[in-house]
Amino acid sequence: MSFKEFCRVMELEARAISDALTRFRTNSGAESSIGRALQVIGERSRRGGKVMVVGLGKSGKIAAKISATLSSTGTPSVYLHPTEALHGDLGVTGPDDVVLAISQTGNTEEIVSLVPFFKKRGLGVVAITGNPGSRLATNADVVIDSSVSEEACAHNLAPTSSTTLALVIGDALAIALMRSNGFSAEDFARNHPGGALGRRLQLTVSDLMHPLARVAVLTPDSSMDEVLDSTTRMRLGAALITENNRLSGIITDGDIRRALKQKEAFFGLKACDIMCAKPTTVGPETLAYDALRIMEERESQISVLPVVDPQGNALGLLRIHDLVQTF
Repeated sequence: MSFKEFCRVMELEARAISDALTRFRTNSGAESSIGRALQVIGERSRRGGKVMVVGLGKSGKIAAKISATLSSTGTPSVYLHPTEALHGDLGVTGPDDVVLAISQTGNTEEIVSLVPFFKKRGLGVVAITGNPGSRLATNADVVIDSSVSEEACAHNLAPTSSTTLALVIGDALAIALMRSNGFSAEDFARNHPGGALGRRLQLTVSDLMHPLARVAVLTPDSSMDEVLDSTTRMRLGAALITENNRLSGIITDGDIRRALKQKEAFFGLKACDIMCAKPTTVGPETLAYDALRIMEERESQISVLPVVDPQGNALGLLRIHDLVQTF
């Protein structure tokens, strides 16, 4: 019984979205309204205005999420609580702002009461409402019809289908605006510096590498005693071999273990005898995520990458451990 109810709710909410999409596609008036909404919001946003998203109760929760989506996709937005707006928070609005008001009934008193004050301040008003004949719809500049045939609530009371549809309409507006503004993945990342995408598209090798001062650096003629002492002391799992600061090779812990198979002869070897003479390298401006792919997508995976400048001078060392921690 519970599973059937679960599926029934999903079916009703999916149908609400499907019905609205059919309505938008077949009704020229709906297409015109959505086009005007995008135009009004886009023009004011390009002039430096914000989208003030307004909603109360469950619609307020949806409004806050839509506002967050708009801001993260290139359209600056603020969620404005209608009650707080009536008691001072209206001061956050500017002359180039536009209001996106969400009310299923279209008669939410706090929101309807605000509309004249929005208009006096020169703000455009776009309404998302399921009641095209409501006071909000009558006084808005643009109306997007978010009507649903029924709520998914068993009593047809709790906002469910209606709030889901309002959220989808808000998401669709945000992404359509993002497209028209040419908002790129790099732009998105700049708004998400703490997220996985932000780290992927912004962090470079120079942000995560260990600088030369903290890396074991030896010459091709360095003895095995020096190799062991230096790599043990620096604890990065590798030593860079340089000549006049130019990278000649790299010695990893794996190279040392393989060389130890020579037993007593090991201590008669020099760094140049066991180093990898042509290691894979990266530049400091390489994206850290790309460096991770270089390490992992090789036929034989590697755990460290020397970092060099365009002239081949050693700058530092990047470890897969640091990349995995970051990503």
